[in-house]
Amino acid sequence: LERTNEGRQEAKLKGIKFGRRRTVDRNVVLTLHQKGTGATEIAHQLSIARSTVYKILEDERAS
Repeated sequence: LERTNEGRQEAKLKGIKFGRRRTVDRNVVLTLHQKGTGATEIAHQLSIARSTVYKILEDERAS
């Protein structure tokens, strides 16, 4: 466990990113929403869950 954590810290210092890659470009969701497209239609067009669309829109409002 200790060696693993050390390796992860070294990797982060080298700029290696962890985790799953994003499958959706947030800017596309925001652009479609600004054009008046509804959340259900955005989700359908991008093949993502409607809840994902709502999360992206909520994150944008919060920032």
